[in-house]
Amino acid sequence: MPTDPVLLDNPTLEQSSVVANNAMNRGRGLSGVNSYTRELGFDPFEVLAQRLRAEPNAEVTWIDVCCGSGRALLEAEARFAEEFPNADLTIIGVDLVDFFLSKPRTPRLHLLATSAATWTPPRTADLVTCVHGLHYIGDKLALIDAMTSWLAPTGLFAADFDPAEIRHRDGSPAAETVIETLRTSGLAYDRRRHQIHGHGRPDFEATYLGADPASGPGYTGQPSVMSYYDC
Repeated sequence: MPTDPVLLDNPTLEQSSVVANNAMNRGRGLSGVNSYTRELGFDPFEVLAQRLRAEPNAEVTWIDVCCGSGRALLEAEARFAEEFPNADLTIIGVDLVDFFLSKPRTPRLHLLATSAATWTPPRTADLVTCVHGLHYIGDKLALIDAMTSWLAPTGLFAADFDPAEIRHRDGSPAAETVIETLRTSGLAYDRRRHQIHGHGRPDFEATYLGADPASGPGYTGQPSVMSYYDC
């Protein structure tokens, strides 16, 4: 008989070896083979650059949750410095582990070592991304709700997400309910890419119970966290 999983709260989960690691999202750059552009299906730099070309005086913000080493953001910082030196641009990277590749070179980039579960941004964002970060989050639905709430009226949200990591109290899958809630809000879910994208604010009618970091690998082949809800 399988035993019931031991569910951890967020503070305990963040101290676990699966979550508090320095290997997640470390080498991924902005473009190329191992990159944000490849994972997301679009170039974050170009999304923001298009906005700046259309509205040169606009305030433009990109928030990247679970940014890892920050390599992609550092590369974006350099490209913006070269192509849009006078733009009102803010790039914010948030990661639980302070293992950033280097310090920001300009005041435009902020790399923050803090819990995504409790952090709130200073202003709304034109782009919010989370590349393979939700696999390591306990209350995934709350973070999705938070990240979509940070969007400016025309902002874009994109995040890797495996709804199979969402479970009912008894361990049965809640994936289809979650996907339907995403779609009802206006967000799209791409099953092939395992990705949420678009603009919307999902209303998850769910109570978080805790998370299991010992559930084994997810679809990426890496260890992930199973999240349990009453929903």
